[in-house]
Parts: sequence; structure tokens; C-alpha cells
Amino acid sequence: MLADHSLRSRCPAADQVSYEDLYARWEQGHWRASEIDFSVDREDWQQKFTELERRAALWTYSMFLHGEDAVANALSPYIDAAPRQEQKYFLATQQVDEARHAVLFGRFMREVAGTGENLPAALEATLPELTWGFRKVFARLDRMAGELRRDRSKPKLAQAIALYHLVIEATLAQAGQHFIEESLTRRSLLPGLREGIGNVSRDEQRHIAFGVKMIADLVREDPDCEAAIEELLREILPFATAVFVPPDWDERYVTCFGFTLEQLYAYGAEAIEGRLRAAGIEPLQLRVGLPFDFSPVERAERGLTLLRAGYLGGPGGHVEPDPQATAMLFDGLRRQLDPAIAPGARIQWEFTDAEPWHLRIDNGETSVAAGRLEHPDLVFRCRFDDWLDLAAGRIDPLRALLLGRIRPSGSLRMLARARKLFA
Repeated sequence: MLADHSLRSRCPAADQVSYEDLYARWEQGHWRASEIDFSVDREDWQQKFTELERRAALWTYSMFLHGEDAVANALSPYIDAAPRQEQKYFLATQQVDEARHAVLFGRFMREVAGTGENLPAALEATLPELTWGFRKVFARLDRMAGELRRDRSKPKLAQAIALYHLVIEATLAQAGQHFIEESLTRRSLLPGLREGIGNVSRDEQRHIAFGVKMIADLVREDPDCEAAIEELLREILPFATAVFVPPDWDERYVTCFGFTLEQLYAYGAEAIEGRLRAAGIEPLQLRVGLPFDFSPVERAERGLTLLRAGYLGGPGGHVEPDPQATAMLFDGLRRQLDPAIAPGARIQWEFTDAEPWHLRIDNGETSVAAGRLEHPDLVFRCRFDDWLDLAAGRIDPLRALLLGRIRPSGSLRMLARARKLFA
């Protein structure tokens, strides 16, 4: 669904910076990951961090180590696909930056946390720290790199930039960096890592500014780019929401450093909304399931409610239906369905172990509610857990149909039109 272009800013904030300026900032901002002094950090790690804080820090920093390594490896097809030479040059500088960031976190793991004798060993040793959401997001980045090698069209490039610069960098990495830096500064701990994180944050701000500008240019040059970004966000946001779920839902992994999951998620929610607007895309017009008419804090609370209830996130066994979370789940479906795709649709969910729900489209308005419809066009019959697995991206829609976990009946034409429900 293409957004209403009348709501797109005629002069996005991204137009206030040039690719040449961003390149110049890179030249001015050089720093050396190999020269960061971690001697005091080693003392702080052993003497001032509690055992819980060391476990929590290792969990957090491991995701940064793997994330930086992954993005450094994924950037080459971005450079090849960029249509302008100045874009290619900047992306080349970003690849250097990401490698430098991986070196920084690799050194910290070896020299401070005592994990791994070298970078490959540190990566291997910290694999168990990676969350389900992290693995899903970065698996998608890896697939995106392959897709971009085969398809260098502007819509595909727009998807790739949105995934990398808006989701991974602006929404996830920058939120994590902000709270790490704030926590360490407040307690005057790990001065070497603090210095390094400060440098990483400045690099990431430059990268995000580039991504925002490039998306603005791509959308202006090819209107199909906005629909492509919308499609990508629908796919990736359930996984991104689950990246910071702590081990065994032990929220002390976050609160021991003086902040909450709600604060972390609200920071990310505000970041993606702001960057979309800076690129000239109105979030309220995107059908991605997110309530952009809510505040970032409210969106954060909503995401965490769905995660804590087991509606989003990795597989965890049977999920007991929760009325509040169920209402949020179906409201998200309502928000991502374009009424123009299936005008007049009446869709029923019949769960074997939960109350039924339905969706209807009347006069261009989509509504959802508990209960049954008379004469629905399409009925989905399944266990509630199976529908949750589909909604959370824990099972492929086609596989769910082939295995009989989701059993549709009624209008095949309506089933085809309702495919956006599974995006």
C-alpha cells in the first residue's frame, strides 16, 4: 500500500545534508580501535562489576560484537547497488567503520571479559548470548545482502537501507549504545569502552543520517520504494521487537545498569518514527501494524505486553490466551491490512482453545472484535498457539497451511486477498 504522498514533506530533513558533507565528517572523525586503553576496564570488570553485571554486560556486548561483524560483512552488495558514486564512496567508509567497531568489541571481549583468544574465538564463545530476535534480524540482513546482489533495483535497495540504517542502526544499536554509555558514565566505569562507545555512537549517527538521506532520495526517484519499505518493516518489526528480551526474562540484565526495558524500547520506538519522518515518509500512513498514533512510551509498553505474554518472540511452548494481548494482536492485524485489498471482507478466526475473533471491512474502515460473524467470507480454524506462531514469525505461513496447523475455509479469492495479514 502506497502512503498518501500529500502527507510527505516536500522538503525532508534529509535534504539538509549532502553525501559530500557526510564523507567529510568521516574524514574528520577518525579514531583507532587498536589504541583504546583497556587497562582500567580490566580492573573495573573484576573489582567493581558484580557477577550479575558481568553476565548482563557480556549478554549486551556480545550482541554488539556479532552485530558489528555481521554488518561489516554485509555491506559490499550495498556499495555495488548504490546508483551514485558519492553514495558508493560513503558506504565504503561505513564498511571500514563497522570493521573498526568489531575490532573494538573483539578487543574488549578478549582483554577485559577474557572471552576468546582472538576475534573468531570471541565470536564463537559468545554465540549462546544471542537472542532469538537478534538471530532473526541478522539472518534477514544476510538474506537481504544476497537479494541485493541479484536485484539492484531502487525498491530493493530501499528495503536494504531501511533494514540496515533504520532498523538495525537507528532503532536497535543506537538505543543500546545510548543506555550503555549513560550507565557507564554515571558510574565512571570502563573508561576505555566508554571512549570506544562514544566513537561508535558518532559513527552510527553519521551512518543513520546517510541512510535517511538515501531513503528520501530513493522514494523521491521511485514511488515504489515506499511500498517496498513498508513491506520490509511489516516483516522485520516482530523480530526486532524481540532482540532485547533478556535470558529467562530476567529483567535484572537491564535494570542492574539503571534503566528499564520500557525506557530502552521507548527510545527505539521514538528513533524509528523520527527517522522515517526525516526521510519524508509519514509513519501514520504506513500499514506495518504499529500504532504510530500512540506515543513512543505507549508503543513500547504495547510491544513488551505482547512479548511478556508470549505472543511475540521466540518459541516457548504453550501460551495461555491473555485478553489484553489478544486485543493488541488483532488491532495490529487491523492496522496492517489495507481495506482496498479486500473491500467488504468478513473474516472469522475459530480457535479450538480460545474465544473466536473476527475482522470486517465496511466502507473502507477495518474493525476487529471478539465473537462470531454471521456468514463470514473466510474462516481460519486453528489452535491459538498456531496462530500466534504465524503472527510472530515463528513459522512460515505456507508451511503452516501445508501442515494443517492453519485451516482456511470459504472464499479462496478472499484468502488470496487477505495475504497481507500474514506479511
